[in-house]
Amino acid sequence: MKVKRATKAGFCFGVKRALEMAERTAETSHAVSLGPLIHNQQVVKRLSERGIQVVEDLDELTSQQALIIRSHGVAPSVYQGAECKGVQVVDATCPFVQKAQRLAAESAQMGQQVIVMGDKLHPEVQGILGWAGEEAIPIQTVEEAKELPFYPHLAVLAQTTQLAENFAGIVAELRNHTDDLIVHNTICNATAERQKVARELAEAVDVMVVVGGRNSANTRKLASICAERTKTYLIETADELENVWFEDANNAGLTAGASTPDWIIEEVFKKMSEMNEQEMEMSSWIDNCPELHPGTRVTGTVVKITREEVFVDIGWKCEGVIPLGELSVARKTRPEEAVAIGDQISAVVIRVENEEGHTVLSKRKADEEGAKDHLEKIAESKEEIQAEVVEVVKGGLVVDVGLRGFVPASQIQLGYVEDLNQFMGQTLRLRMIDYDPSKRKVVLSQKVILEEERAVKRTQLLESLKEGDVVSGTVKRMADFGVFVDIGGIDGLLHISDLAYTRIKHPSDMLKIGDEVEVQVLKLEQQTGKVSLGLKQLKESPWLQAAKNYPVGSTVNGKVVRITPFGAFVGLGDGVDGLVHISQLADHHVNKVEDVVKVGDMVSAKVMDCKPEEKRISLSIREGITDAAKENDQQALDLQSEIKPFTIGDALGKELQTENHDS
Repeated sequence: MKVKRATKAGFCFGVKRALEMAERTAETSHAVSLGPLIHNQQVVKRLSERGIQVVEDLDELTSQQALIIRSHGVAPSVYQGAECKGVQVVDATCPFVQKAQRLAAESAQMGQQVIVMGDKLHPEVQGILGWAGEEAIPIQTVEEAKELPFYPHLAVLAQTTQLAENFAGIVAELRNHTDDLIVHNTICNATAERQKVARELAEAVDVMVVVGGRNSANTRKLASICAERTKTYLIETADELENVWFEDANNAGLTAGASTPDWIIEEVFKKMSEMNEQEMEMSSWIDNCPELHPGTRVTGTVVKITREEVFVDIGWKCEGVIPLGELSVARKTRPEEAVAIGDQISAVVIRVENEEGHTVLSKRKADEEGAKDHLEKIAESKEEIQAEVVEVVKGGLVVDVGLRGFVPASQIQLGYVEDLNQFMGQTLRLRMIDYDPSKRKVVLSQKVILEEERAVKRTQLLESLKEGDVVSGTVKRMADFGVFVDIGGIDGLLHISDLAYTRIKHPSDMLKIGDEVEVQVLKLEQQTGKVSLGLKQLKESPWLQAAKNYPVGSTVNGKVVRITPFGAFVGLGDGVDGLVHISQLADHHVNKVEDVVKVGDMVSAKVMDCKPEEKRISLSIREGITDAAKENDQQALDLQSEIKPFTIGDALGKELQTENHDS
């Protein structure tokens, strides 16, 4: 039996993004999710072990917690409720779901009757209905659509995981219920592609296995699609697989829903492949090698190496042959990299064939049997071991510990790993976190060792650190509200307000990930390990020179940087802003600040008050205008030519002169 895996299976973009956001939040905050983050019990359990709790109601939250909005999204009332409680919200809503919410809200605002196709009890549909308003109607079948009355204006959209053909049928029916139908196709492209690949695979195999939570809508739809084309089984874990399902099957297919993690898919694929090996039993003995049978352990000498096989002289009339896949833990290893001609090796017989006279052997199985006792001791002692990465697979790394040891991507380093290929050939420090010899299952983690070392460093650093200390660190992560700086085992928060005295829009305007910086410890919480850092505190505050630079009565020039209902803030340079109250904006009554100035305008104003200790400077454009007018008047007077005084005597003298002249 050949096992074929669907090319599109497992976590979709939205689910993967939500999990990454949740894990990052849990590193710095007490995180909770409103309802299970995804429809997968195993993943929810793992998140719980990392401190991410599940709550069903906002009343269970406190202002010290960070609320993670799952990928399904929520109604606006949830955001409002969280804001009222002062709870930090981490919005992990899938971008495709956000688009559906926005379209639903816009359609409702335009006066259209909104129809949402999907399961009305599904959290995604409930969230979309919340954005669409109380008049929105959820339907799931064409029959429900037929019962709708006639509407002047209709808008229809779909739950992102719905089947395209079902949506098309409902749209066709809705055209009979309105003269104005707006269709928003909000079905996720990834969902449609996953369903298409599953459909094609189901048509090409004898049996399909669909992996995912039974309460996951998209997983159930995948199973339904496959069941229409071939015998299909829906499971949540590899433990549910049964040998009887694959009797008489030449090909088996494997796919998974969007809420299924890679490590579960890998376990199912591995067990299905092992079932395939177990089916390889001998129905007859080879005449010249009657003593050999499946499971026999033999020792021999490598006599020939080809690109696909290794031939071993096992001391019988026939040679043993080891296929490439049975040579070592690393399935992609070239034969010459694992053995050399003349090497003495141990192997296990897995099949006896009459056709070519060769016995099929497995060196890998012999190595695994030899490693079991050693691995059991390691599993009990939890001691650290080292192992080489021999293969990169979907969702993690394969290491050689005698068996195929699996290191999930989330267990390689402390942070997110984007490129797994960088670890190929490297030796990792590992600790066993799950071992089941009956299933040949070995799961290891390097991250737990690094976390323990970081915890020791954190403790030592917290004991020696005190507020006011200046330390060096490396920028590790960046957010809108600031950056996280690793100061030697502790990630301290350098808030955007403590980056510089000048106002900046985003931390990336000043720093980038990887930058080395010197910062000051502003606040230290010994119990929680939270550290607040400052960068601007290492520089002199521009307010110290404010009284000298901006004396009362002086005229200053600056740019309007912010507008409020009560006035405009003017940037004077070096992080110092002055306030022009609305009453001081002009020499006439002002109703709205925006009627006089806007952000970016250059203005001239008079300093009316300067209080550096309160970081406050009061400015007046009106007084500046008045002073300028007085100055202009004075200049005009100063420019007038001097006029000689004229008296009454002068006037009478001129009259007498005129009379004498006339006489």
